[in-house]
Parts: sequence; C-alpha cells; structure tokens
Amino acid sequence: MSGALKEVRNRIKSVQSTQQITKAMKMVSAAKLRRAQDAITQMRPYAQKLQEMLGNIVSNSDGDVKMELAETRPVEKALIIIVTSDRGLCGGYNSNLIKLAKQIIKDKYAAQNAKGNVQVLPIGKKGYEHFTKNGFKVVDAYWDIFTGLSFEKVQTAAQYAMTAFANKEIDAVELVYSEFKNAATQRYVSEQFLPVQKVAKVAGQKNADFIFEPNKDVLIAELMPKILNTQLFKATLDGNASEHGARMTAMDKASDNANELLKSLKISYNRARQAAITTELTEIVSGAAALNG
Repeated sequence: MSGALKEVRNRIKSVQSTQQITKAMKMVSAAKLRRAQDAITQMRPYAQKLQEMLGNIVSNSDGDVKMELAETRPVEKALIIIVTSDRGLCGGYNSNLIKLAKQIIKDKYAAQNAKGNVQVLPIGKKGYEHFTKNGFKVVDAYWDIFTGLSFEKVQTAAQYAMTAFANKEIDAVELVYSEFKNAATQRYVSEQFLPVQKVAKVAGQKNADFIFEPNKDVLIAELMPKILNTQLFKATLDGNASEHGARMTAMDKASDNANELLKSLKISYNRARQAAITTELTEIVSGAAALNG
C-alpha cells in the first residue's frame, strides 16, 4: 500500500508544480494583455475611419483616377495573409485561425489552389510552421514580425502584398486574423485586403464630396498605401491582444482544472492512507491474537 501512497503523493507534487507554472503564465499574459489592449483600443478608431474614407474615395472616383490597388480582375493567383502567434499554450487560438484560412482557400480559391496558385504569408511562427509542414507555398520573410513588433516591420509585409498586386503577380489578397473583443472573447475574421473594396451605397444616399489638395492623383497615390499599411498593422495589434487574452484564459482554466485534480488526488491519498492504517491495525490485532492464543 505504501507504493500506492507514494505514487499519489508524487502526482500531487507534479500537479502543484504545474499549477505554479500556469498561474505564473496567467499573470505574465495579464500584464502583456493590458499593454496590447491599450494599443489596439487606441489604434482601432483611427484605422476604421481611414478604411472607411478609402472605401468612399474608391466608390466615388468613377474611373477618373487610375487606382491600381483597387483594380478588380479575374482571380488567377491569390495570397492569404494570416496572423497567428509565435508561441502556443493559448487554447484554440492558432488552430482556429489556421482552420479559417484553410476554409477560405477551400471555399473561395479551390481552383487556384489546385493549380498551385495560392500563396500564404504567415505573420507568427505557428502559422509559418503549419503551412510550411503541410506543403503550402509560403512567403517566409515576415513570420517573425512579433519579435519586436513595430509599424515599420508590418509595413514591409503590406508593401510586399501591394507590390505583388500592382505588378499583377497576385489578383486578390485575403487577410485572416483574430479581432480582439475582450480577454475571454476573440472573433476570427477574414477581410479582403486587395483589391480595395468599394463602400456599398445606400439607396438615395448622395456621393461623399471630397476636396482634394494637392490633386486627386497625387493624394490617392500617397494615401492608399498608407491606409493599407495601417489596416494590416491594426490586424496585427488585434492578433497580439487576442493571443495574450486567449493565453490568459487558457492558463486560468488550466489552474482551475489543477485545483479540481488536486482535490480528487487528495481524496484518493486520504483513502489510501486510511486503507494502509486499517491494514496495519488488522495485522497488529491479528498478531496480538496469535500471541495470546
């Protein structure tokens, strides 16, 4: 029976040690989440307004300005930009994003993928590892952006997509990321990054009237890439906050599960002790009875 006691005691120590790690990881993620949440909260209204303005300009241009980043053409080649994390232990965060990206390829770009004309640009190590191992065409220059995350780093990835689209090497760019809601909630979304989408017009609504200074051609040529850079940076900040929120939630649940397991193990340990004590008492009584006999 002492062997069973020792085994349960070792399991209790092991679970307690794991629980200390999960609690520490939860605290680290909570601290990182606060910073990441502040960054995306401040960035989101600015990025959304810029994106809305860009859509309005494209919608109201009526072909009077050449906008190569808004050119809609038959899709022969597609690029999927997916924002995952560098590390795991964050629940289903990465697997859900990868699943969504694959579903988009299957639903929207199946014919292109069959011809080998779908590329994946992963931002984050987990997405890079998965798509590389599974035989996808991977753009491997930008997966480490989260190592010292900055606007300049994200801009290089956005510039790659824009240049490839402008040169007609790619006909559509899809963006897959997790939109941060709160620590416990992330919304896995996909957006069309290129070509730039027009804003749907409401019946009876007048066209937005813009005054351009300097002239429209120069302004749009400068403005459009900057807004797209901002759009990708916002998605990356969303992903960064979502990762920390998902990890904090996962570690919190893991700590709770460890508590439940410890309760169960302590009950098993106490039962084993009681059984051992009962056995020893029985042996003592039996021995005394044999001596008296």
